[in-house]
Amino acid sequence: MDILIEEYDGSLWAAGLQDGRLSGLEVDPAYEEVRWGSIYWAKVKTIDAALDAVFVDLDGENTGILYNKDVRIKQKNGSFKKGGEKAIGKVLQPGDMICVQAKMAFMSADSYDYMTQESKLPQVSMDITLPGRYLIFCPMMAENRISVRVRDKNLRKNMQSMLDELGDIQGCILRAAAADMQTDVLMREGKILREAWSQMQQYLEGQEAALIMLGPDAVQRILSDNAFYTIDRIEVVVMDHLNLVEEWCSVFAPDLVTKIEPVEIDGATQDLALYHYRDIIGQIEDLFHPYAILPNGGNIILQETAALTAVDVNKGGDKRSHLAVNIDAAKEVCRQMRLRNTGGIIVVDFLKTNNKKDEDKLLEVLEAEIQKDPCTVQIHGKTALGLYELTRKRRTPPLQDRFEGDLD
Repeated sequence: MDILIEEYDGSLWAAGLQDGRLSGLEVDPAYEEVRWGSIYWAKVKTIDAALDAVFVDLDGENTGILYNKDVRIKQKNGSFKKGGEKAIGKVLQPGDMICVQAKMAFMSADSYDYMTQESKLPQVSMDITLPGRYLIFCPMMAENRISVRVRDKNLRKNMQSMLDELGDIQGCILRAAAADMQTDVLMREGKILREAWSQMQQYLEGQEAALIMLGPDAVQRILSDNAFYTIDRIEVVVMDHLNLVEEWCSVFAPDLVTKIEPVEIDGATQDLALYHYRDIIGQIEDLFHPYAILPNGGNIILQETAALTAVDVNKGGDKRSHLAVNIDAAKEVCRQMRLRNTGGIIVVDFLKTNNKKDEDKLLEVLEAEIQKDPCTVQIHGKTALGLYELTRKRRTPPLQDRFEGDLD
């Protein structure tokens, strides 16, 4: 895989290519107000009993909403208890200072008058996590565990033995990418994340709301999300980007430092110059079309509504069996979900099959493809009308909301 890092109108872009084909895309808009994963020392402003939530001042400018289910209460023995047993107003009071983390990136929604108050605000949680390349450090969790995204029983058994060797490194979630990693690599990363949390404690004091640590940027997200792939090159044309990549890799991915390649091209100071040079602008522009072409002549139509995203699979000029077309479509649907950053409910109308064996094969392909997604994707089965239902919990707004302008 090649990682290409660029910028456009002040926004940071990071693209992943597999054999020249776009497989990942992360964007940090210049106008983003709250970045996913950012940690704040926040002040409780008001309590909303109807929502069972509190509104918190994040940094003096942005207000977040904390629901009761995302509250964490420290017990006398040092462990943390999840909120929800008591009304939030009996746990938190206006003026209380708490440490919270943004559950999703947030951009201003002032122009959407029809939105409810809570949907105009970034959701936050007191369940803090610090993501690394192979581990996620969870200071509120006493034990180590394996990511729920790892579903293979044999793999989970092997990874459990890896957890047992981490010694005094506790409170970590082992990511799927760690399956083939040596224990000393995991222990090193665990110690780095634990120390980062320890150093952060000195800033969790006082009565002023403040941003403590920014969440992972586009570069960090794409590098950690694709840790299970072999990364051949990390290409940059801007010196600031070079420093950004080197800093993260030196800490979390020393093996990638030698993969970083400054690229000298004409017009390097122009926005997306590297993407034009590598000829992937067309692939990015395709993501803004309501369709995608399949390799053998078929296509999928993607229609987003307020309630869900509907995907229709068409055979087109493809002369192969319905199963063959459906398999191509399943792979492309999962790819498009990742690249467009589709969230919520996704309903897919595959070509009809009356063969249970073919349905099982299609489901098997879908299961394998969603494992490539850094966000949580669940398959909920098939409806009475033959539609496949999926949900995807994204971390950042969809691509079309994170980009303004013309790539040309």
